[in-house]
Amino acid sequence: MFDYIRLHQLNIMLVLSSICVLLAFFACITKSITRKKRAGLFLTEISAAIMLFADRLAYIYRGDTSELGWFMVRFSNFTVFFFTLFILLSFNLYLEDLFITNSNGKSIPKRLYAVSILVVLGMLILIISQFTGWYYFFDSTNHYQRGPFFIISYVVPLASLFIQLSSIFDLYSSLSRVIRTSLVFFTVIPIIASIAQIFVYGISLTNISIVGTAVLLYIFALIDINNTAERATKLEMEYLKKSQQSSQRLFEQTATALVNAIDAKDKYTHGHSSRVAEYSRKIAEIYGKSEQECREIYYAALLHDVGKIGIPKEIINKEGMLTKEEYEVIKQHPVVGKQILSSISEYPYLSICANHHHERYDGKGYPEKLKGEDIPEIARIVAVADAYDAMTSKRSYRDPIPQQKVREEFVKGAGIQFDPEFSKIMLHLIDLDSEYEMKEKADVKELAGKNELECKKYRDTVSEGIVVTPFITRIHLKSVPLPEGNNRSRVCLPSLVLFDSLDGRIHLDEKLKKELNYCEYGQFRFDGAYVNSELRKIQLKKTENPEAFQNTPNEYDLEFVKFRDHMLLKIQSQAQTITFTIAFQDSSRYAYLSLTGESCFISGVEIYKEEKMIDPSYIPRIAEEISYIDVPEGDIPNIQIEGYRSAFSQSIPFTDEMQISFHSKSLPTARLVWHCPFVVLYTSDDQTVNGPGYREFALIRFDGENWESDDSVENQMIVNKNDAFTGWDVWKVMNRIGFDCTVSFKRKGNVLTVFTENGGISIKNITTLDQSVKNVYVTLTGDQCAITNIRIKK
Repeated sequence: MFDYIRLHQLNIMLVLSSICVLLAFFACITKSITRKKRAGLFLTEISAAIMLFADRLAYIYRGDTSELGWFMVRFSNFTVFFFTLFILLSFNLYLEDLFITNSNGKSIPKRLYAVSILVVLGMLILIISQFTGWYYFFDSTNHYQRGPFFIISYVVPLASLFIQLSSIFDLYSSLSRVIRTSLVFFTVIPIIASIAQIFVYGISLTNISIVGTAVLLYIFALIDINNTAERATKLEMEYLKKSQQSSQRLFEQTATALVNAIDAKDKYTHGHSSRVAEYSRKIAEIYGKSEQECREIYYAALLHDVGKIGIPKEIINKEGMLTKEEYEVIKQHPVVGKQILSSISEYPYLSICANHHHERYDGKGYPEKLKGEDIPEIARIVAVADAYDAMTSKRSYRDPIPQQKVREEFVKGAGIQFDPEFSKIMLHLIDLDSEYEMKEKADVKELAGKNELECKKYRDTVSEGIVVTPFITRIHLKSVPLPEGNNRSRVCLPSLVLFDSLDGRIHLDEKLKKELNYCEYGQFRFDGAYVNSELRKIQLKKTENPEAFQNTPNEYDLEFVKFRDHMLLKIQSQAQTITFTIAFQDSSRYAYLSLTGESCFISGVEIYKEEKMIDPSYIPRIAEEISYIDVPEGDIPNIQIEGYRSAFSQSIPFTDEMQISFHSKSLPTARLVWHCPFVVLYTSDDQTVNGPGYREFALIRFDGENWESDDSVENQMIVNKNDAFTGWDVWKVMNRIGFDCTVSFKRKGNVLTVFTENGGISIKNITTLDQSVKNVYVTLTGDQCAITNIRIKK
């Protein structure tokens, strides 16, 4: 290794000295350190550069007997010894600054002052040795030779380094790891090199090591500056984050306080603002808003009704409908809300939303009668969410409107009362809400609103309906006779009412029955007695239970499940298991079970739902399946669609130009505007819906709705209602009677065009695919309709 250094040491010296000059320049212009530390680093680096460059010259001119060589050898060697000592003085400045800035009140050790005195003394001895030859002399060939007291030239630097090292240990614990490392390197490495230099001749180990550690000193100081800056930045960011969080908490608490004030004033809209805020955020997320925009929309929706604080309480909580004058007072709450929130200048969207959330898309809203996109976007979003929650919540003058009826209102109101784009997103949210979670929540869930049932007379108390699905539902409950019911004239047992209604509740009022399409199928008592009202067939089976059956007296386990037009109901008590197999009149209607009874108290209700759909064979068939498609077929089989997209036609390849014609008729249970045919455009590896590689490009409903299922495609739907469209009620009648339909399909490259017109509703949908899609297929589906005589013309 020494041979390698000896061979290349001139180049090493040049490189290191050049680096030191560069570092001296950077040290001079660095503003992020104290003046004294900057001076110490600058002097250390520039001294190291001069010393090592002079050492390089000494090696270059040794043995040169010319006049220049004679001078350069003597000058360069003196410079090497002198600046070696000067580097120690410069390093002393650096250490003194560290003590000032990092010693926590400690004074600069006197040892460092002793180092300065010792170094100055060493410089004087060096000057004297130039005339006495104590340290070195030059022979007749102009070569450097060690003098008799050469060892003394090492005593002063080594002693200084040891003293500086001892001072460093005083400060060691208060320094960063990076600075500690650089200081130890700067003191220890030259000491080791100096000891080795005594035994090695012809290599400037000491000088190279001093310069090398000087370079490291600056680099490590720079790293420490960066680390300190990062820590400061991190602390500042944490402070700012905490400050923002504190401001956000204060804002949230203020908003919550205002919302609570509104809720306290209006007993019929408790939780309304929170639900509207959540629905608004969901709409914004699906629309593609950023996280920050969604947050703004959430809080704007949360405070949209703050103006109700300024409306008299007797008007807000009035039982029944408002008078015209009272309604005019209510209509002032957007303006009051704007006045309250306009003072929050940092969040101007709050007052904008409060002022405009009752504007209508057709310009017939209030307070400013803005129209279309003149209404601020945030208000158009909140208007949709606000209307949805208003319709699905209980009011003083009505019960909640069933979700399907609400959905129909959005279909009818799109482009009239509501922004069509945001109305479309709300329709999508309703479709996704299969469990009807988007509503005003009841206090207790297990009995759909009732924790306990005290049934005196038969059906004087009933629970809300529990929907019967193709997923098994199990209920465990306790029932005990009421004291006044312990006589032979009464049956002290629970019963179940099987029914269908748009709102999932039992109704006795004839008007409500008609409005909500109420149908009562039958009643089933826990001892096996039953009443058949609207069912095709009921099959009863009773089985005695073993003595070891786990249920105690007065405890029951229920199990029920429905698949298409058949249902299985089991009632298990301590003594027996009662099984009802039920056949409905059709497959398309819903079914709900409501718990009631006579002279009994029902409690301890626990409900469990399976997550896996039953196999069709789980329920034994007791009646023939009802078909509305038992008519001649066209080019492909007819389809009967009993629920939303519950059946699909055979796939049809989408060609460059073709027509599909068919006859459509809604099922007897159909009652809503979207109970009509749909067209689906898709691709899959095996041509089937939901098959391998399935991608759905467009869902086109004949009532004018559409939804894109694949983000990689673009759909543009143009819907026009011409003079032949006379209203949605007529549209529903047309579907019930049945109509012939023709759908045109054209493909040009990756652009698909679908056109149809039915009942005055003209639909043109343009789908732009990505270039990777080659094969596209068409299938017919719908909701509660029968599609027959399907003809394909290419």
